[in-house]
Amino acid sequence: MTAFLKDNLRWLAAGFLLLFCSCFGQTVVVALSGGAIRREFGLSDGAFGTLYAGVTLASAVALAGLGGLLDRWPASRVVSLAALLLAAGAAGLGLSPNLLVLAPSLFLLRLAGQGLMLQTAYTLIGRWFAAERGRAVSLAATGLNAGQACLPLGFVAAAALFGWRGAWLAIAAILIVGALPLARHLVRRERVPVETARSGPAEGATRAQALADPYLYGLLLAMLPPSFISNTIVFHQVHLAESRGWPPAMLAAAFPPYAAATLVFLLVAGRLVDRFSALALLPFYLVPFGLACLILGGVGAPWAAFAFMLLYGVTDGISLTLFGALWPEVYGTRHLGAIRGAIVAIMVLGTALGPGLSGLMIDAGVPFSGIVTGMGVYCLTISGGLLLVRRRLVAHLHGRRFAAA
Repeated sequence: MTAFLKDNLRWLAAGFLLLFCSCFGQTVVVALSGGAIRREFGLSDGAFGTLYAGVTLASAVALAGLGGLLDRWPASRVVSLAALLLAAGAAGLGLSPNLLVLAPSLFLLRLAGQGLMLQTAYTLIGRWFAAERGRAVSLAATGLNAGQACLPLGFVAAAALFGWRGAWLAIAAILIVGALPLARHLVRRERVPVETARSGPAEGATRAQALADPYLYGLLLAMLPPSFISNTIVFHQVHLAESRGWPPAMLAAAFPPYAAATLVFLLVAGRLVDRFSALALLPFYLVPFGLACLILGGVGAPWAAFAFMLLYGVTDGISLTLFGALWPEVYGTRHLGAIRGAIVAIMVLGTALGPGLSGLMIDAGVPFSGIVTGMGVYCLTISGGLLLVRRRLVAHLHGRRFAAA
């Protein structure tokens, strides 16, 4: 491990930094301003959820068009674009006087953070590494883990000192002054990977071939729950706390066990992916998350929040590795930027439905506990289905059916 880190520190650090910064545009940070935004702009849970879903959907459509940039542009140019868009969104949110500024600011945050920056990091790592792709993805993805563990509490502290608007302006400054120049420096040099049998098809599928592959959509049903469900729960964490009589920051306080579990299973999953393949882990990784949702949906005691976050961390750690390793393993790396852009766009489209739909259900009187329980049942059902079709998925990978474009 020490030799691997030493030889590849530059590229691993680039992935770490990009994934860390992507958290600024993800729900785990944005939702912390949800209460203040609803109060200042006079929005209900359903109205803000619908607005958030709308800008997220719009960002997914835009990302589908931008995903192929990394196949044509130098990495430093794509990184610059992502960082500048993210900083513009943060500054706009901090200065927004009305909904006409708020909506495009949220759009830029979602497009650059949830979309372009995260997609760029995973595409670069998938392209740079092959023989030890699982290990590389797991180490780089600790940046996402670190961001999710540190930034929520950091944002709360900054908002207490400077207000929620001041906190977003500080984020914009950090991105421009610190993250952008460092990221450009790190990605400037390319790495040539060593190929292995599980590196993916040597010629690689085109985006059209991947989107025409029916197995893609089965894989997406399995990969969607961690982001879809966590996005929904974190977005409505204030409502959840109020409905249970918990302190407003209960889920934020439960992030340390989540972060610890995610870190451990990130590293474990990296080893397992390199040994067995990403497809081999796919049927099992959602089981802890399914149990977590059943606990959170059925137990009103405060310990349920900590149990949920701990079990979510197990699944999320594996998920972060799978998300980086699965797609190049199945579809190759030649058109990975375009393929991953389309995949991320589809996943963002699905994820966007969570806050909006659940917000409307809450407004209609549906208990949030019932919504969470239903999502837990979904996870366990998908896991069972994947076990039934696992051999077909493996045969699909080994078939390497895609011809060069």
